[in-house]
Parts: sequence; C-alpha cells; structure tokens
Amino acid sequence: MKTKLKKLPRHFYNRDTIMVARELLGKYLVHDVNATQYIGKIVEVEAYLGPHDLAAHSCKGLTPRTKVMFGPPGYAYVYLIYGMYHCMNVVTEQEGHASAVLLRALEPVQNIQTKTKGPGLLCRAMQINKSQNEHDLLSDNFYIADAKDSQKLNIIERPRIGVDYAGEWAKKLLRFYLEDNPYISKR
Repeated sequence: MKTKLKKLPRHFYNRDTIMVARELLGKYLVHDVNATQYIGKIVEVEAYLGPHDLAAHSCKGLTPRTKVMFGPPGYAYVYLIYGMYHCMNVVTEQEGHASAVLLRALEPVQNIQTKTKGPGLLCRAMQINKSQNEHDLLSDNFYIADAKDSQKLNIIERPRIGVDYAGEWAKKLLRFYLEDNPYISKR
C-alpha cells in the first residue's frame, strides 16, 4: 500500500460509540499474519450502544463472553456465530460502558483474495478468529489506521441487520456505510 498509515490512538475509541462508528468508515483494518500484511478499508459498520441496547451482547450483563466489552476502549471483541463465522467488534467508550462497533464490510486493499461483504466473510478474509478476542488494537500486528490522505465521505444510515429480536432497537439507524461502495454487505 502506497499511502502512509497512522495507527489510531486509544482516545479515538474512548468517545461516543456512534461517533466512533461513523469515523471508522474509510479507516484501514491491518492484520499481520506470518509475515503477510492484510489490509482492508472499512466501508460498513454497526453501533451497539451498551447494556440498554437490546441488540447488544452486553444487554445480558457481564459474562465471560462479553467481559471485553466492559473493559477499556480500543480492544477487539471477536466471537463466533452459527458455529462457523467469526465477527469482530471494536470496544468503545470508557471502561464499564460495554459498547462496541461491529465491522460489517471491507474494501480489499492488500493481500485479500476472498469476499469481505459481511462480518463473517470479513473476518475470514482478514484471518481474524477467536485468538484475536481481547486483542489491544494499539498493537503492532492487529490495528486500525488512518491514511494521511483522508477524503470526504458520504455516509448512509440504516437500521442494523439481523436484530429483529431487539424490538424498537431493531429500527434505530445504527448501521453506517459508505454511499455507493460496491463492498457493502446489503443495500
């Protein structure tokens, strides 16, 4: 990748979850695995606002699975769904708040050969699995970065996907994506 990347600092994540979700769009997810650097541009995300958000895993309280969400900001929350797909969230806001942003889709940038439209496919393409759960995103091998040549983004807001069980929370506009990007998981 020709563009110089700058790793996001901890204070980027220690802010309002919706703000972080919107500002993650256009940033780069970087994962170094066995001397191969995988890079994808974040093009779609969903915000999960803490224990009061009935679609958030933290709505059931502190559990072994969700403890990372209750921890400090800037850590990865990676879990398995349907027994076969990993999903990655970025923990946001102050410790104890239990909110996060789900990464839903990436635009391939470097060393990504498979589909990235959807959180499970994104993780598979980026070689992300449960071993990255609770990983500090300020590390040298797994992080999110900003390009020095950032540009203006047109952001679309929609309801989150697959959370119909969450009642009124299912209709809230907490899914954000880059307008007209071909890598969005669902229009």
